[in-house]
Amino acid sequence: MLYNLDIGNIIASLALLLSAYATWQTVSFNKKQKSLVESQEKLNNRLLEKEKEDSIRKKRADLAASFIKLGNSKYRLKIWNKGTSTARNVRISFPEGNDVVFESELTEKFPMESLEKHQSVELIASVHIHTKPKHVVHLSWEDDAQQRNEKLSYPTL
Repeated sequence: MLYNLDIGNIIASLALLLSAYATWQTVSFNKKQKSLVESQEKLNNRLLEKEKEDSIRKKRADLAASFIKLGNSKYRLKIWNKGTSTARNVRISFPEGNDVVFESELTEKFPMESLEKHQSVELIASVHIHTKPKHVVHLSWEDDAQQRNEKLSYPTL
């Protein structure tokens, strides 16, 4: 049984091959497009997360504490807001005990109603020979991002 090859059969075979190639290319293109759409969706989600984090960061206050030396024997405990938002109802405590800042300084200045961006408050520190070189300061405040923020700071002399 010989198969008869004529021009019509050749054209039909070539059309079938061309159609199969076009179908393969379409399937391949659709897979690439699907992976592109998925990666673009992931990128969009990451950008949305980043925008949300930036928005929250702009609403945050960030308090810190440090000892500063003025002259030979004068020290201050400086509390400042290095965040981008105002800190409200600022409170300070010393979990391991306070032997460096006068109680009268604490009661007069704290709780502070507000501490603006880059604003600071200085507390007179009493430093002597037996003062430990490292202190633990617990800071708590409210800001536009959260009702209750807390931070432990470890200022050293």
